[in-house]
Amino acid sequence: MSGISSQESPQPGTDARAEEDIAAIARGGRTNLFGFFLRLAARIPFLFIAGRAPGYGPAALGVFASALVLIELAAMVCTLGEKRGLAQRLSESDEHPANVIADGSLVALLASTFMALVFWFFPAPLFPSGEFTQIDRMMVFAIPPLALTEIWLAALAYRFDVGATVRARAIVEPWTISIVAGVMALLAPTSGLAVAYLASVYAAALAAFIPFLRAYGLPRGWRPSLGGMGKLTLRSLPIATADAIEWGTRRLDIFILGLFAPPVAVGVYYVAQQIASLPQKLKTSFEPILGPVITRNLKTRDYAAIARQVRQVGFWILAAQFGVALALGIPGEGVMGLVGPQFVGGTGALAFLLTAEVVAATAVVSEAALIYVARVKNLMVSLATVVLQALLTIAGILLMQRLGYDELFQAAAAAAALALALGFTSLVKARILAGILAEATNNWRWGLGLAVVPAVIVGWLAVHLPEWAELALGIPAILAVYFGVLWRWAFSAEDRVLFQKAQKSAS
Repeated sequence: MSGISSQESPQPGTDARAEEDIAAIARGGRTNLFGFFLRLAARIPFLFIAGRAPGYGPAALGVFASALVLIELAAMVCTLGEKRGLAQRLSESDEHPANVIADGSLVALLASTFMALVFWFFPAPLFPSGEFTQIDRMMVFAIPPLALTEIWLAALAYRFDVGATVRARAIVEPWTISIVAGVMALLAPTSGLAVAYLASVYAAALAAFIPFLRAYGLPRGWRPSLGGMGKLTLRSLPIATADAIEWGTRRLDIFILGLFAPPVAVGVYYVAQQIASLPQKLKTSFEPILGPVITRNLKTRDYAAIARQVRQVGFWILAAQFGVALALGIPGEGVMGLVGPQFVGGTGALAFLLTAEVVAATAVVSEAALIYVARVKNLMVSLATVVLQALLTIAGILLMQRLGYDELFQAAAAAAALALALGFTSLVKARILAGILAEATNNWRWGLGLAVVPAVIVGWLAVHLPEWAELALGIPAILAVYFGVLWRWAFSAEDRVLFQKAQKSAS
């Protein structure tokens, strides 16, 4: 579909439908935005426990994080692109929806089980330091439920049920890992993080499966077909690879760091990444709804509406990530110090990682459309991005080593490499999408710059307060000033839809 013609006219009534689409995206965004704050509230206890409880700390977190990279990457690959490709398959197929989902679920189950067995018998890539227990090794059995959960939640999002994602990802999963990690710190801390992770993955899978079964029911007259599964796999490869690469760019730095630095450095970097990835969760607030809306507009060839949605959602994501990055980055030493005093040295890495999330906003929204209109081009840019990131990361780490800087400076270099690579992919993907749609897709507004200045001033004043006041008063003050200026001078009436209750007609 990369050869879209901009001359085709949208069907009548598209203006009204475009308004409804924006309203639907806003409703989903509001629900998931609430889930973001719930996830934040639950993730902080886990980081606090993992950083300070006896038996845990930076080294244990480093071993845990190294394994997590390949486990979650394998699960993402094993979904075979169904997280975003399922919406298109459901909109195009005349089969019973449960049958369409069953095809993808079976392929994902077979692929993920195979990957779990491979890593069980060959665990060395998961633990480059060579330090792991037999219970740590069992983390590979998280791969099948991780893959299936993504498919079930994507199916629910197709029907605009974002609440299930909030419950599974923002309540059940993070609170389970926090509670179990706390209990295991008292009972068996040596493998406590692995047990807590497995418990959270299976709990989230159950929380996703129950509403999925209620919404779609069991397949009807469905029979597995090897030929059909083969075609599905081949068709899904571009999206699956793009998904894996997009996800992998946020984990490649940890993998490379694990090869060059001790587990302590990886553990400190992992904490910085967990904090910095909180703004990234904001983009997932819109992604489950944006995909189905784009596929529906593609069926009517309403490319102007797609461009409008990309601009609108892109601005929402960029504005939110900018604000959260300022609030977490300016008092960065205090934020990292919450996890433990030995983590303060990761403040530099945190600053670069937060910057990376801001510059990635454009790429994230552009890719939401590119995976449907230019799969191969999107894949090529993603591949170029991950290669660029790998080269920059290795070069940065080696340069820091040559100059005599310790492993925490090497971690900061890895974070800087990620920011540069994501800046590259944002520029390229935005230009490709604008060319294909023949419409502007730029999500930058000068009101963002206007909001940053007073927020930085407030943050500078906050860092001169005692640490408790810097965090308890400074972070809310930065957010209040930033979003207050945005609301007054940068938000249009359409932007404010995000914060208004849905009209009954649009529900």
